[in-house]
Order: sequence, then structure tokens, then C-alpha cells
Amino acid sequence: MTSPVPQVNRLRPRRSCLAVPGSNPRFLEKAQGLPADQVFLDLEDACAPLAKPEARHTIVKFLNEGDWTGKTRVVRVNDWTTEWTYRDVVTVVEGAGTNLDCIMLPKVQDAQQVVALDLLLTQIEKTMGFEVGRIGIEAQIENAQGLNNVNEIATASQRVETIIFGPADFMASINMKSLVVGEQPPGYPADAYHYILMKILMAARANNLQAIDGPYLQIRNVDGYREVARRAAALGFDGKWVLHPGQVEASNEIFSPSQEDFDHAELILDAYEYYTSEAGGKKGSAMIGDEMIDEASRKMALVISGKGRAAGMERTSKFEAPEA
Repeated sequence: MTSPVPQVNRLRPRRSCLAVPGSNPRFLEKAQGLPADQVFLDLEDACAPLAKPEARHTIVKFLNEGDWTGKTRVVRVNDWTTEWTYRDVVTVVEGAGTNLDCIMLPKVQDAQQVVALDLLLTQIEKTMGFEVGRIGIEAQIENAQGLNNVNEIATASQRVETIIFGPADFMASINMKSLVVGEQPPGYPADAYHYILMKILMAARANNLQAIDGPYLQIRNVDGYREVARRAAALGFDGKWVLHPGQVEASNEIFSPSQEDFDHAELILDAYEYYTSEAGGKKGSAMIGDEMIDEASRKMALVISGKGRAAGMERTSKFEAPEA
């Protein structure tokens, strides 16, 4: 662990993580009005090499002058194997550090790359008089080496908030036989991504981090997006990238609990609190209709309730204690 961390909400809502080219002022303007939980302004793949220097300053301007109310503000810098990374970080954080929540580091291959970013952020924060440790890190896993080292990457810094799956580069790195990012390769009867997603999810959950699925590049195929997003949501991922405004609503919906599940989770929490109390008989388990609930039920309900509350959901029913 390399930096002291203040009290920061590392588990921010990230159902939809909108990618916006840092070199496109029109897109940067439009993104502010979209209902995405997170917006990341991209200096990596979405910016041509010749556009990157100017894009840094464009991003600083929009972070400082734009209205990003209710959104997690992230900048994706270039990876450490390029010549652009340190200047990306210095320019953006020195220029707009007070209006920035996280830096996303792509193509992370080992823990030392996260440590290096942590150290650079700490130096900038101290130099600029910013609160040390407030800016988080999102680590993107995009090749086999990064996946093999994902547990060490997850614990490399107290700044780490999320582990992100980058499917396009990952598919290329392992020679997967598919040209459609996120889709199943022909000839394989099972889910080719299950192991990858589960390994990322386990590393995230073991360290109280969020797990985010990467992009679906067929941006006009919303049904295809929904299918891939449901797979990640079913496993327990917290959100997914969106590349087009048409994907935002689908992602918010899929990574939120249904109203029925949210109401049921809230009911379990209230009922468990009552039945374990003096008034409820100090019971370790109890029945709600035909369902037995206990401490494990409470833990499961907390997950659904937390996701619903983070999404701004309100319950439509309430727990009624049985009459004595």
C-alpha cells in the first residue's frame, strides 16, 4: 500500500460507464446531459496520437467548466508502455484534480504499474496541495498477463476502486477466434468469457472493489448489448461500459435490481431486524410466508438493497410486525 486514503466512497454507482473521446468537444458537451452513472474522458484508444496533447487540455477545460452533477468523473490515460502516460496524468491532475474522481489505467499487466501511478498521483497531490489519496484508480485488465496477476493488481494500492475487463485487446492477446467484441467465438459450445469474468470478479470481491464489464462495439445492436450485459450482471458485476447513448438506459436497467427484488430485499432486512430483536423473540431465523430467513439471507438482501438504493430506487411495500 503506497498512499494514505481519506474517507472516500470507493463503491460509487457504476451501472453505466460512458466512454467519451477526450478530443471531441461536441461529445464532451453531450455527455453531461446523459443519465450515465460514470463518464470517462478518454485519452487512449479514442484519441489519435497527434490529437492526444491537445485533448489533455480539452479534458481539463471540460472537467473544470462542465456540469457533471451526479456522475463519477474519470479520465482514461494511456498505458505505461507508451510515451504519453506521465504527461497525461500530470496535465490532467494538475489542471483539474479537484474536479476528478479517478484515473483509469489501461492494459495493466502487473501490480507495479498501479504502484507507479499511485506514486505519481501522490506527488502531484502534495505539490498542488490536494488531499492525498482522494483520487481513485481503475485498473483495466486487457491481456493474459494482467489476468494472471489480477489479485496482486487489486491489492497494489488503496486507491484502486474497480477492476475492468477490456475484451477487445484481451481477445486479441489470446488469439480468440472472433471479430465481434464480447460475442462468443464460433465452435465453442460454452461461455468463452466465464473464467475471465469470474477471475476478475473474485479479485474484486475479495478486496471490496467493483467489477466492471467492458464495451460492446456493435453500438446499434441494443439487443446484443443487453444479452452480453445480462451475463455480467448475473455473475454479480456492478456495471458495464457504454459507447453510445442508446446503451445507457439498457445498462442502468440491467445492473439495477427489479422493483420486486428490491422490495423483497428491504422486507427481508426489516423482518430480520425485527425477529432478532427482543420484541421479535430474539430468533436466529424466522419465516416470511413460505421463506425462511437467517443471517445469510440478510447478507444477500444487503447486496440487492444496496444496489437499489444506489440507483435511487424507493420501496413500494413495508414490513408489518405480526400482532402479539
